[in-house]
Amino acid sequence: MANKYLSDLHLGHARILEMSERGEKFADVEEMNEYIIRQWNLHVDDSDDVWIPGDFSYRSRMPVHTYLERMKGHKHLVIGNHDIKWMKQIRLSKYFESVSHMEVIKEDKKTITICHYPMLEWAQSRYAKYSPEGYSWLIHGHIHDLKGEAYYYIKEHLPCALNAGFDINDHPVTLEELMENNSRWYERENCPDQGTLP
Repeated sequence: MANKYLSDLHLGHARILEMSERGEKFADVEEMNEYIIRQWNLHVDDSDDVWIPGDFSYRSRMPVHTYLERMKGHKHLVIGNHDIKWMKQIRLSKYFESVSHMEVIKEDKKTITICHYPMLEWAQSRYAKYSPEGYSWLIHGHIHDLKGEAYYYIKEHLPCALNAGFDINDHPVTLEELMENNSRWYERENCPDQGTLP
């Protein structure tokens, strides 16, 4: 059993192929959907908790429950800007262990805030560099693989903010894998693992 993280799947969203680099990878939305579900099930065990920081699906022609029924693990949805409409069409408690706008969880000694949107501050973020217990992290989505203003701000100022987006991670990942993928994407070192209180 492990915590895994993946946001911005955009299952069923045909236009995402035009709006991101996914168009170079997939011929059509059906191929994208099948790839995401296959990768999900290859990397998730039935006992895993999978945290989805938003935008699970958008404008899908297929009912969203048909995706959820095929995907392993205990799913936790942290609502994104593209989730509201499809959420009204299913019984959420049948498919998700929890649904919220933001969550704060513990993993080992780390405090993890999960929100769809990147934030300037989050639970214990002011002490992230000094916490002897292992730092505070933000796991977010929303900015995809776009290297715009948010990307550069996070790269320079928020080393403990991690983008859980599909376009960065490809499948549900552990916290350690998320750190590695973000270090590569942001071309920066991980937030240090421990420090000394001032």
